[in-house]
Amino acid sequence: MTSWKFRILGALAAVMVAGPALAHHPLGGLPMVSFADGMLSGVGHPVLGFDHLFFVLAMGLAALFTGRVLLTAGGYIAAMLVGVLLMSAGVGLPVKEVVIALSLVVLGGVVLSGRALGVTPALVLFAGFGLFHGSAFGDALAAQEAALGMPVLLGYLLGLGVVQLGIALAMAGFARFVWKASDAGLVQARLAGAVVAGMGLLLTLEHAEGAVFAVVGWAA
Repeated sequence: MTSWKFRILGALAAVMVAGPALAHHPLGGLPMVSFADGMLSGVGHPVLGFDHLFFVLAMGLAALFTGRVLLTAGGYIAAMLVGVLLMSAGVGLPVKEVVIALSLVVLGGVVLSGRALGVTPALVLFAGFGLFHGSAFGDALAAQEAALGMPVLLGYLLGLGVVQLGIALAMAGFARFVWKASDAGLVQARLAGAVVAGMGLLLTLEHAEGAVFAVVGWAA
């Protein structure tokens, strides 16, 4: 494997190692009380939570190869925001962490396969998983329900939407202009898909282990 491939995988590994320690604490545990707090938290959650970050990076790659990157990535953003609003209204989706882990396996596998998605399948896939990612993001609001106001909610939604769309488009642009991607079979993209799918598999196994331990009464 050439040195640039090692650098890519090393950078991704560093994000994976740092992610669990930093995820979901963009304000260091302080409550959100203003529009700026909400926006900062919205910007930080997808960046500091490596499961969400890796999904958005893979989604940006998969969206690029549909030929309609803005439309398909926008479909994810819209569904993700709906998931946040549902959760903030008290309507949470079941087993969301498991589905989020599986979303990395599925989308990473799609990118790894070297086959481009059509626009409609991409929209269905991105939006379906987007609801669950959004529901997980909405947990941050549900935990602060008493202090939550409309400015916080608007800031949070804006931060989430802008940063994730920016990450997806940046990944697509990087693949197009730096990797010179012309089709989904690009080796660099497939390597990135392998990393995302592998991380999703590890998370899925971790959730499965926790479920088994809970059934038999063992401490995780």
